[in-house]
Amino acid sequence: MARTFRVLGIGLGLMVGLVVLWVGVVYLISGRHLQQEYTLHAVNLTVADDPAMLARGRHVATIRGCMDCHGMDFGGQIFIDDPMLGRFAGPNLTRGGRGAVLTVADWERAVRHGVRSDGRPLRFMPAIEYNQLSDEDLTALIAYVRHLSPVDRSDVPIRIGPLGRMLHLTGNLPLLLTARLIDHDAPHRPAPPHGPTAEYGAYLASSCAGCHGPGFSGGPIPGVPPEWPPASNLTPDPETGLGTWTEADFMRVLREGRRPDGSAIDARYMPVRFTSKMTDVEIRALWAFLQTLPPTLEGNH
Repeated sequence: MARTFRVLGIGLGLMVGLVVLWVGVVYLISGRHLQQEYTLHAVNLTVADDPAMLARGRHVATIRGCMDCHGMDFGGQIFIDDPMLGRFAGPNLTRGGRGAVLTVADWERAVRHGVRSDGRPLRFMPAIEYNQLSDEDLTALIAYVRHLSPVDRSDVPIRIGPLGRMLHLTGNLPLLLTARLIDHDAPHRPAPPHGPTAEYGAYLASSCAGCHGPGFSGGPIPGVPPEWPPASNLTPDPETGLGTWTEADFMRVLREGRRPDGSAIDARYMPVRFTSKMTDVEIRALWAFLQTLPPTLEGNH
């Protein structure tokens, strides 16, 4: 009996040792990724604050979902707080916080590249979705946030838990460090002409890919708490996607948060408060783009 307990004790000790070793490796490698430095090409942008530019910036900030992480007043807020996954919060971007010291170059680096002013990567900044944001939209966004009233709110420190680090290393939490996913040397292309076209819809749809996936077929959303429902399939698949929908159905979903059968979409997970502010042209463009996608079963990115 004593020998059996000794063997079990040795086995348990080896298992604990392996777990400790694995956690150490996870923290070591993820720590290196967090400290990686990026050298970016300088981009010259001019920011004006005329009424038309400010109105455009407010619209861009709204339909691109910036308030989801930074709060309706851009004063920052916690959007994920899980002991294993981590605590993630958007910082205060008003002049009462980080916005007081951010230069135009800092804004461009952060929004398009997910990189801080010191060259290190931002955490949970979805720059992969905003990398192709046009100069016009980006400068309007900067002008709008700079124009907001200062908010006196301290930033909440970001903490990456062991599960968050492991998911990052296995490629299942891509939004943690999007700077690693971007070709920082690729030339920046201008936005397509504004209109109800598939081309302009593709430009807008980049903001949807974080939840609905690169192929827009939906399914489980990487890195979110387990109680979150899977994202909907936006491809024209007739079984699990939008294959039986009309443009009017799609417009109703984005405007009112209701499916074709009249059932309501949970606004905690689908940002209808933002999509409802899209113009008819933008919604029609998004619909036109989604119709060009190959029909795909849900989750088959």
